[in-house]
Formats: sequence, C-alpha cells, structure tokens
Amino acid sequence: MKGFLSFLILWLVHKRNMTGAEIALELEKRKGRRPSPGTIYPVLKHLKGAGLLSIDESKCYSLTKRGRKELEAHLNTFFQTFCDIDEMRSCRKV
Repeated sequence: MKGFLSFLILWLVHKRNMTGAEIALELEKRKGRRPSPGTIYPVLKHLKGAGLLSIDESKCYSLTKRGRKELEAHLNTFFQTFCDIDEMRSCRKV
C-alpha cells in the first residue's frame, strides 16, 4: 500500500462502510478542505483492485479480510514511527 491517503481511507472505512462522497467529507473534516473526486476515486479503485476494499450495490465501500490485515500492519508501523506523538503534540504552540 502506498501513500497516507490510502491508510486514512482504510482507517475511516474500518469504522463504518462509506461511499466515496462520505469518505471525502470525513477527510474534509480532518484537513479543512474536501479532496476532489479525481483524488479520492483513483485511490479507492486501487484499494479495491488490491483486494483491500469491496463495494456493494449501494456504492458503499467496506474492508475485506485482507484490508483489515493490511490496516493492522500499517497501524503498527504508524505507532512505532510516532510512538512519542503525545510528546510531539505537547510542544505545539496553539
């Protein structure tokens, strides 16, 4: 899996099945702007093609068993990389 966007999409979809538009809305809440369909849908197509997501007749994406394993592996890497995230957050001036 490549890219942080792929990781975020898997993480969002693991919480609940979502359409592409719902995924874009959730990303907008986090980033302050909505990613374009030209950004979201190629990633969704890639994740589906890699067997990490499936899509139903109502166009809702869900994680496959392989997608859950991939997400778990990337979460482990994320937490190992940013094990001191709380410390990093505390030095931020807000």
